[in-house]
Amino acid sequence: MSAAIKSTSARRFAPTTYENTCNRCNHLVYSAEKIGPLKDFTFYHHGCFKCAACGSKLTLKTYYNNQQDQDDKEVYCASHVPKTGPGKLDGLSVGIKQALNVPRRGHHLVNDQIRGSGSKPALGADALLIKTASQQSTIAHDANSPYYQQQQQQLYGGQHHPGQSAQSSSQHYPAKPHHYPAGHFDASALHIQHAVNQTKMLNRSNGMLRHSVRPGIESRINDFLDSETQRRLEMLHRGEEDDLYRQFSKKRAEEEQNVNTVIQEEWEKELEKLTARYHYEMTKKQKKISMDEERAMTLRHQKDKDDLEKNMTIKLDRKKESLTKKLLEAERHATAELVEKQSKEMMNLITEKLQEFTISRSASNGSSYNSGIPVASYPSAPPPPNVPTISKLDIYSDPNVFAELDQIAINVAREDQKTFTDLVRQLTVSCVTDVEKARAIFRWITVKNLNTIKFDDNLSADTPMGILRGIKHGTESYHVLFKRLCSYAGLHCVVIKGYSKSAGYQPGVHFEDTRFRNSWNAVYVAGAWRFVQCNWGARHLVNAKADTPNTGKSSSDSLRYEYDDHYFLTDAKEFIYEFFPLQPEWQLLRCPISLREFEELPFVRSLFFRYGLYFVDEDIQAVLRTDSSGAATVRIGMPSQMTPSLIFHYNLKLIDGSTDTFEGVILKRFVMQSVTGNVVTFRVHAPCPGAFIMDIFANATTPREYVTGEPMKFKSVCKFKIVCDELRTVMVPLPDCASGEWGPLKATRLFGLVPLTHEEALIFSGRELETQFRMSRPLTDFMASLHMNGVDERRLSRYVSVSIDDDDDLVTFRIRFPEEGQYGLDIYTRELHCAEMFNADKQLLTHCCKYLINVTFAHSKGTK
Repeated sequence: MSAAIKSTSARRFAPTTYENTCNRCNHLVYSAEKIGPLKDFTFYHHGCFKCAACGSKLTLKTYYNNQQDQDDKEVYCASHVPKTGPGKLDGLSVGIKQALNVPRRGHHLVNDQIRGSGSKPALGADALLIKTASQQSTIAHDANSPYYQQQQQQLYGGQHHPGQSAQSSSQHYPAKPHHYPAGHFDASALHIQHAVNQTKMLNRSNGMLRHSVRPGIESRINDFLDSETQRRLEMLHRGEEDDLYRQFSKKRAEEEQNVNTVIQEEWEKELEKLTARYHYEMTKKQKKISMDEERAMTLRHQKDKDDLEKNMTIKLDRKKESLTKKLLEAERHATAELVEKQSKEMMNLITEKLQEFTISRSASNGSSYNSGIPVASYPSAPPPPNVPTISKLDIYSDPNVFAELDQIAINVAREDQKTFTDLVRQLTVSCVTDVEKARAIFRWITVKNLNTIKFDDNLSADTPMGILRGIKHGTESYHVLFKRLCSYAGLHCVVIKGYSKSAGYQPGVHFEDTRFRNSWNAVYVAGAWRFVQCNWGARHLVNAKADTPNTGKSSSDSLRYEYDDHYFLTDAKEFIYEFFPLQPEWQLLRCPISLREFEELPFVRSLFFRYGLYFVDEDIQAVLRTDSSGAATVRIGMPSQMTPSLIFHYNLKLIDGSTDTFEGVILKRFVMQSVTGNVVTFRVHAPCPGAFIMDIFANATTPREYVTGEPMKFKSVCKFKIVCDELRTVMVPLPDCASGEWGPLKATRLFGLVPLTHEEALIFSGRELETQFRMSRPLTDFMASLHMNGVDERRLSRYVSVSIDDDDDLVTFRIRFPEEGQYGLDIYTRELHCAEMFNADKQLLTHCCKYLINVTFAHSKGTK
């Protein structure tokens, strides 16, 4: 790998530290003495966990919260907890209620007082003043204005503006990916989150997203171009397309006839030769041949004729298949050229009408068109490809800012439109910015599920539904459709061709043929070219679980549309991991890479970037070679805000996919997964020379979701090829414990169990071992199971015992090992409320954590 790649792929991380203060004494709480999180994520020292009224010592089973006052975060005993009385509605509550009920005046409202200037967020009387965007539009669009900088300061919490940091630190690519939030909110936080998201969207709309619109002029297409004029041009284009399709049909018929004629002539010649040979043999043996021999020769001749006909039919089918592929490629090329021409004509019409409208409006306002003010900041001609100066995160930080716009696209997708003019106008009816227009088109395309749509055979090929039918049958493509729709919305869009690490690709494969050729789009929005991959962004329509069986909702209300937001306006430094354009300038990188360097980049999927993951080792490549002991290591860093919720798994199999076992042992037992701070490590020990594929999966969950024991769906985040050329050490599989990570950190993150004796995954022990945890929330029904290679688990069960000290919230596991060797210890538990709802059986216990224990009796008895 080149020096550029090595320097740009370097990753730095700092171990995650969880610093919490005690709600009672306000001093720092360390893990060993922590109780919590409790109400509103409060924590207590174990010694401070007492009733606020009488001072009696509390446990996780005996404490209560004040249900009457939501601001009271104290804990009480059963005797002194404030009782719930009649509700009250004070002046502050009325004020908040009035603020929440303020009628919306479009999605251009800005509340720039939602964050106070103090150290803690405040919502005072001043915060209830809501200003419209029209009052701020003359300054909000200017990125250099004090108002805009104030908004960015509010949005980023006093940190450096991401656009500035990206400009200064993005000299090389690929770099550490941005993190897009994937957190979870409980019911009490929903209204707060909605307000925050709305404010983000409004600030963005009047800041970054409005930079392409001239102040005072809304670029809604209905303002300057009537639908009839645009539709007339579309009808002219449709006539050109009809002529082109007729040419395609005529060409197909001619070529098919030519193939049929050639094969027919070849068949007749071969049949003539076959028949002549038969007659020659019959004439030669006419006097000596018997009736049986004559019958045998006739049967053989008939079989030869049947074989000839069969072979010629196969040959004809192959020729037709080859011809179809050839014609299809030519038709796609011709269609793309026509769409390119028509897109330019549509863009010229829109630009012309916009200029006329702007001049007319300037004249009516008494200003001069030649006064130096540009007609519109969106370029009339497509700019050359250049590196964007701001990232996707600077444009929008949460897809929820497009919630209303996405819903419009979903609603439009439920109907069939006859013209592109009608479709685009319905999609962009409320769009002002170029980003919003591109978003509406992207969501309409990704909503359409081609697997379930039933198309009318009489559909015109050049209507929106006709194009979708063509995509389903391989005669059209998503990227050409996206380009066409963008032109109707007045957006510059190009089709880019190159290679992609698509379905069937494995790490280490070279791009030497056309197997992994692909095409995608770049659309010019937010002042730069940005990538869009509609095909990869499309997801299917799925059923959503209803809260109750009798909700009275229609079946359409229980449906939701899944899609992948990663492929909308994807940053170039992330896009390059999966897509390589044939033209280097369309990498949109400051330092373009070669095809070989693209092959060497780790094989990652969109979820990798959605979770904000990164590779800790600077030189990691798609293919990893083990050392002489068969060892190789993959280390993945997590952003601190995702560390408590991310769960990883992995799979290891031979490169040919024939098996995932070695000598009857599943290959996953030759990988040790552990977490230290915010880094998850996968240590592979190949059991034999050869090549392996290691697939790493992840999922984000909350502790409450995990402890219910419901099955979790994991998706691939990255994949590596592990090559072991030689093996000088005999590898022994890990004990057959539950899959997943080793060590107690999982117990801390998901169950609130704090290890008091052993904080690492690996333990060195003597004949006896005692490991202890402190509970920071109510758990019950602990169980431990011991594993050792070659030993029945049932025989080992009698060597493990569990005890619980309710007064001190302590859980202790004691083990007396029967012999030396390597053991695995699985620990299971469940939350207290789960035990109250279900019968206490093993099936309802959830895996908590596991240890790897190396036992040597030479160790002293007290070794822990």
